[in-house]
Amino acid sequence: MKRILVIGGSRYFGKSLVTQLRDAGSTVTVLNRGSSPPPPGVGLLLADRDDEAGLRAALGRRDFDVVVDQVCYTPLQAAVARRVFAGRTGRYVMTSTMEVYDPATLPAGSAPHTVPVAEESLDPTRPPLPLGEEPGSPSRADAAHAYAEGKRRAEAVFLREPPFPYVSVRTAHVLGGGRAEFTGRLAHYVERIGAGTPVDVHRSPYGTSFIHHLEMADFLRWTAGETFTGPVNAASHGAPDVLALCATVAEQLGRRPRHRVVEAGADASPFSFDRAYAMDNGRAAALGFTFGRVADWLPGAVAETARATA
Repeated sequence: MKRILVIGGSRYFGKSLVTQLRDAGSTVTVLNRGSSPPPPGVGLLLADRDDEAGLRAALGRRDFDVVVDQVCYTPLQAAVARRVFAGRTGRYVMTSTMEVYDPATLPAGSAPHTVPVAEESLDPTRPPLPLGEEPGSPSRADAAHAYAEGKRRAEAVFLREPPFPYVSVRTAHVLGGGRAEFTGRLAHYVERIGAGTPVDVHRSPYGTSFIHHLEMADFLRWTAGETFTGPVNAASHGAPDVLALCATVAEQLGRRPRHRVVEAGADASPFSFDRAYAMDNGRAAALGFTFGRVADWLPGAVAETARATA
């Protein structure tokens, strides 16, 4: 029986992860600020992870076999966790993102040159880019850059002489779950196509990577029980582009999709990309995880979203 701490774990696939770990027989504790109660049979520690003294106080003398960090977004958060959990855990799993590969947020010439992108194509320990911390509300481009660079720099903090075995799980775009899918990105398509409203797309959109929310929880549960270290990509098989996504949504709704092509450099609908960085999932597959296919689960995720938005 493993003793597992999940930092975050209060919504979406984090909640599913917690229940999967509990049902597999682990002793599970979640650590967050108390936004919602944990499931029955799961412990709770209340702390703000940014408050190092408060985090240490909440943990007391506890240690864990595995820590799964669902909500590490900045190098400062990573540095606090690195100090606090050194000597307290036998394994540390950080949920990262495929956005670390996004060419739009990387210096010219440093983006991965081969797609689908494998883990070794990115070195997060390279000299960092500015995070755009100027005052005022950031633009969408600034926010995307800050998110991607924050994750890269957080990975780098853990990767430099890690004090415990460390894994960064670079997640594909997570879909499914109806109302639980709080980003509203799939609902964007369901609502627009259902209403006959055009979807904004790039002229020649590239494919991207997706994973079902329950498959994402299962992948993190599996990773917690393994011994490999380093970055690993988590993505279902298949990389549909936005036009294929629209076609799937339209088929489920019994409608015809309408598209509006945006100018180069302009914002488009979620998952319409004018650059390529779909992920290679070969490392995880070789380590023993069996991924599903986007084409198999996406229609059900669309139908679930349609019911939730009706």
